[in-house]
Amino acid sequence: MQEKDMVYDILGGLKSSLGTYAKVISECSNQNLRQKFQQMRDSDEKGQYDLYKIAEQKGYYNPSPAATPMQCDEIKGKLAMSGNTSLG
Repeated sequence: MQEKDMVYDILGGLKSSLGTYAKVISECSNQNLRQKFQQMRDSDEKGQYDLYKIAEQKGYYNPSPAATPMQCDEIKGKLAMSGNTSLG
């Protein structure tokens, strides 16, 4: 297995873990346990970002270009029409 493939596998696993943490945290009523899951999530988020930066530097990952302000406004408008008003 090539390094690039290993990086993608790890990033995929971290992405999955982060989604699971979000679900667990939102359903956890024990404050101490909730904080522990939040700490674990924060650690995984940092690890994911650090690995992403390495992958980007090595040319394994080329992000999409940034959205223009007009594209952002378009998406905000669509979300507002669908009832999601949490975007500022």
